[in-house]
Amino acid sequence: MTRGGETFESVTIAEAIAAMSKATDTLLGDCLDSLSDQDFVAAMQEWETAKRRMAAVDHLVVGQVKARNLPEKAGWRAQHTAKYLQQTLRLSNGEARARVGAAEWFGPRQEAGQILEPELAWTAAVQEQGLISSDHTRTIGKIMARIPAKVDPVQRFRAEAHLAVAATTLTPDQLPTIGDRILGYLDPDGTLLSEADRMARRGVSFGKPGVDGMSPMTALLTPMARALLDPIFADLAQPGMCNPEDPESPWRAEGIDLETLKAAARRDNRSAAQRQHDALVAFLRPEMGPANLGQHRGLPVSTIITMSLAEVEAAAGVATTATGGTVPLEEALVLAQQAKPYLAIFDHHGRPLHLGHTKKHRLANSAQRMALIAAERGCTRPGCNAPATLCAVHHVTDFAKGGPTDIENLTLACDSCHSLIGEGPTKWQTVVMPTDSEHAGRIGWIAPTSIDPTRTPQVNEIHHAGELMAASLTKIRERSRPRWRAA
Repeated sequence: MTRGGETFESVTIAEAIAAMSKATDTLLGDCLDSLSDQDFVAAMQEWETAKRRMAAVDHLVVGQVKARNLPEKAGWRAQHTAKYLQQTLRLSNGEARARVGAAEWFGPRQEAGQILEPELAWTAAVQEQGLISSDHTRTIGKIMARIPAKVDPVQRFRAEAHLAVAATTLTPDQLPTIGDRILGYLDPDGTLLSEADRMARRGVSFGKPGVDGMSPMTALLTPMARALLDPIFADLAQPGMCNPEDPESPWRAEGIDLETLKAAARRDNRSAAQRQHDALVAFLRPEMGPANLGQHRGLPVSTIITMSLAEVEAAAGVATTATGGTVPLEEALVLAQQAKPYLAIFDHHGRPLHLGHTKKHRLANSAQRMALIAAERGCTRPGCNAPATLCAVHHVTDFAKGGPTDIENLTLACDSCHSLIGEGPTKWQTVVMPTDSEHAGRIGWIAPTSIDPTRTPQVNEIHHAGELMAASLTKIRERSRPRWRAA
């Protein structure tokens, strides 16, 4: 079968492209209007998978442009592939460069006449299956570029595999959190990013005041400084607090009526940056300071750092803060020398052992809040990255329906996600994952039918980078990644 001297394979490719174009014509028609909500959501997800797979074809196209020396044949130098794509396909300069860069990471390589796997083969494989988007791949590429060259190839391979597996359950915006944790594991002793380097780069500087009297400030904070500053902002920079434009705005959280704060928050039109500025001003007032910060969500305003016994014994790794940050363990131990330690004991599923009220109280006590911060680290709704400092304690089985205020029936939920919970198929629900589940004992969230027609409970992995990496390590050891260019 030939056409104008073309081979059978090229005609097949032409037919495939024509079929794809015809299918697109169908989708551009009115066919979507006739679908039920459930069928539409399923179709939308399948279409997204198809588009993601098409992006993998772009890597092959760029590879062919290079292999055929098309830029040179058009009068450019060999390295001007982006210029060739820009001219031939009428792409922007940025889009053309992005495609060439992506192909270098995720496209096949040629060496001595042989076709080799892509540089980031795990990522390329899951993209070809439509499990991740181009935004995922770009984010993974940026994270991998941060890994120093002296990291050995095996560790580099595992780091990429962790990211690729994590990307199948996380959004591109959430991946950098996993990337930061991976860098922490690759560098537990500061050999790549030393404490001396951090201390040399630290600083706070002020620019010259402008004609309006405003002064610019630039800061690069150490992990310890950030960990100490975050709780202040979590308390004093919340909406409604310390607002100089509102005479009824409270200036300290201690003893504030909740309805008063909610009313002040509704009147608050400041940006997050403005709230943090005003919080810093309030904190520096003579009558304020650390001793007068009071409480935030039932706990004294202080730096809460969580570290495992294994990390303490090894004196290596990173500790996590209640605001979602990380602190090198060496610095965390320095902070801990002046702190009151709390021992939280978890079962083999990572849930706290029983911690309940002796009386029937609706509000969780401070010990339960501390245990939840250590166990959950943030909002448990899948996809939410709100840290523990922005969360309330939620009853999985509602207190009004007999749900006890025991640790097994409690979870963290930020105010926004908390408001999504309710009865019926249009609301989110929370459940304790069953014992035969991969996430036994953890809190699962059931999405509305408009998001997930199957209503399958899901857990939030974003705050549990270590556990997510352990799960992906199992897949790496099993070599269970999809084969690149699988037949």
